[in-house]
Amino acid sequence: MLQVELSASMRTSTGKGAMRQLRMKGKTPAVVYGGGAAALPLEMDTKILMPQLLEIYRQNAVVTLKIDGDKDRHVLVGEVQTDPVRDTLIHADFCEIDLQKVRRFDVPIVYTGVAKGVDLGGEMFVEYNSVTLEGLPLDIPDQFSLEVTDLKIGDHMTFGDISLSPSLKLISKADTVCVKVGKKINV
Repeated sequence: MLQVELSASMRTSTGKGAMRQLRMKGKTPAVVYGGGAAALPLEMDTKILMPQLLEIYRQNAVVTLKIDGDKDRHVLVGEVQTDPVRDTLIHADFCEIDLQKVRRFDVPIVYTGVAKGVDLGGEMFVEYNSVTLEGLPLDIPDQFSLEVTDLKIGDHMTFGDISLSPSLKLISKADTVCVKVGKKINV
């Protein structure tokens, strides 16, 4: 799983006007939820935050928030709000997690190679682009690569064909077909 560090400061002001002023100063309001405590309002430097969020958003990434005047927190990126016209960052939500607690994650699958069946006139059909796993957050891989070169027409691969470390549990059904090679359909 990706690991990233971000810096933040505690925020005391709230409300629409105060947030507008904060954004004009080059800061982005953010909130950390979870951990059994009240929501923690933060402010972050937009120029530093935006490129890092673009890199990790919608990926499995554990973010270590280095908060001035508070303890470090391990979080996942929740919601990121952007201005639809200016494409600027408006707000970021983070969800605090326990790194020692098992959680479910959807891990992307990347299919590599060209199937033999495709070379022989068949067509490859990708049924699923991700698999659901359960494990400790830092044990979850960024993605899985499945080699499809040996697939002939009529062959398929299932989630059970993915080799997992012993610390991970497959939640998706093992016999579910994730990719197959079939005859090309001419319409």
